Amino acid sequence: MPLAENLTIVAMQRPCLTSWWLVECWPQVFNKLIRRYKYLEKGFEEEIKKLLLFLKGFTESERNKLAMLTGILLGNGTLSASIVISLYNENLVKEGVSAAFAVKLFKAWINEKDIGSVASSLRKVGMDNRLMELFPANKRSCEHFSKYFTDAGLKELSDFARNQQSIGARKELQKELQEQMSRGEPFKDIILYVKEEMKKTNISEQTMIGIVWTSVMSAVEWNKKEELVTEQAMKHLKQYSPLLKAFSSQGLSELTLMVKIQDYCYDNIHFMKTFQKIVVLLYKADVLSEEAILKWYTDAHVAKGKSVFLEQMKKFVEWLKNAEEESDESDTEEGD
Repeated sequence: MPLAENLTIVAMQRPCLTSWWLVECWPQVFNKLIRRYKYLEKGFEEEIKKLLLFLKGFTESERNKLAMLTGILLGNGTLSASIVISLYNENLVKEGVSAAFAVKLFKAWINEKDIGSVASSLRKVGMDNRLMELFPANKRSCEHFSKYFTDAGLKELSDFARNQQSIGARKELQKELQEQMSRGEPFKDIILYVKEEMKKTNISEQTMIGIVWTSVMSAVEWNKKEELVTEQAMKHLKQYSPLLKAFSSQGLSELTLMVKIQDYCYDNIHFMKTFQKIVVLLYKADVLSEEAILKWYTDAHVAKGKSVFLEQMKKFVEWLKNAEEESDESDTEEGD
């Protein structure tokens, strides 16, 4: 029997194994051995993966000890998060062994580190979007996962999984949106599809306008010449303004769009001089209101290119303010 597997089984089966032994002694033994004999590192990880596949062969007490030990070894860096893949074994999942084992494992791991560190480790090995697979297909929902782990005292893991699912849903929606746009689907069909998906995945309009903006700006290959890209952008955004308008019916959505435009023009340097023209175009297309533009100008802008973009917008903002004053005066005269 390989040394790594032998030591792990001994660690679980020792009659004198107390929590102190488990937390303080055995992790140090493994750590020191692997540091001294580097060739054991890969072998140890592979043996742990194999061991986890045979969890049904251990008693519940032994499984709990192994889960705790594994969590500690994950926390101190002795093991990689890739070992979690063994818990997705169909038989273990079906009988609820994987989920129960994961509770003990993640409690020990989070206790060693924190949820941010755990999340980072899971992302590195592509396991951050697979946590739902700890449950059978008929229970593989965010709601079930959240209740199970929250009830077990792991709300931070539930919140992380919910957030990952939301990110995944947004990515899938953006991918489908871009495909529909590339196929030239009618805007009314695209809008209907997106609004239905928003309801299903609980995505707010404020979040959705950012996805739509990114998709619209990714739908074309932009000219690298500054003097030509402005004309190209005006033509493209005029065409897609009905799509942007459909998801900017709220003030917060409009402000989000303004900031997205600011970010985009700053990050893509050949758009630096185009910012004001984009805003004016979307104002004329009823995508952006004067309230949103004035709010952005006053205090809702971000730091990126702030001085350049505020200067570009200065004359247009003055025009908006004057038009607003004239409108107020006209209303007052009519009232008299």
